[in-house]
Amino acid sequence: MTKRAESKYKINRRLGVNLWGRPKSPIAKRDYGPGQHGQRRKGKPTDFGIQLMAKQKMKGYYGNISEKQFHKYYFEAVRRKGDTSENLIELLERRLDAVVYRMKFAITPFAARQLVNHGHVLVNGKRLNIPSYQVRNEDTIELKEKSKQLAMVLDASQSPERDVPDYFEVDHRAMKGRMTRAPKLSDVPYPVQMEPNLVIEFYSR
Repeated sequence: MTKRAESKYKINRRLGVNLWGRPKSPIAKRDYGPGQHGQRRKGKPTDFGIQLMAKQKMKGYYGNISEKQFHKYYFEAVRRKGDTSENLIELLERRLDAVVYRMKFAITPFAARQLVNHGHVLVNGKRLNIPSYQVRNEDTIELKEKSKQLAMVLDASQSPERDVPDYFEVDHRAMKGRMTRAPKLSDVPYPVQMEPNLVIEFYSR
């Protein structure tokens, strides 16, 4: 497991929010930042600080994807027609690891990325181990036959923590599903408020 995945809950404490809405998050017990300076008083944030926080929340939520990759999503969102903020959300929600997470095949985005990286996920019947793959509406996403009985998969599919959004059709008995339409910001069940407009402002400075 990578250092990034091991320290995933430090993201919650650094940002001061329960990013994935999980009851086991340490933010419930320690609502201050990690490290020896975590309890220092914080001054009023600047516009830049607010925008940076919005970007860090969104990056962190999707498994703390790299800055380089996140910047690419911004450029692609700007390039496409329509609302740039909505475009950014759609690009992030169409990531294969995000889709696996949304379908409740994994309990966290980090676990979803691990499933994809280790070759447990099939796209249209073919094994695909690229977490950033952009899933299309007609793509069928399923787990390999041997992977359907993994304890982590069964635990995730039966978890009452969250529901599958209505822009997916999922059969948990077959561990198979598909995205039926492009999601809008208002459709995405974020446990905390996401502000993609501030992310766009951050990169467009």
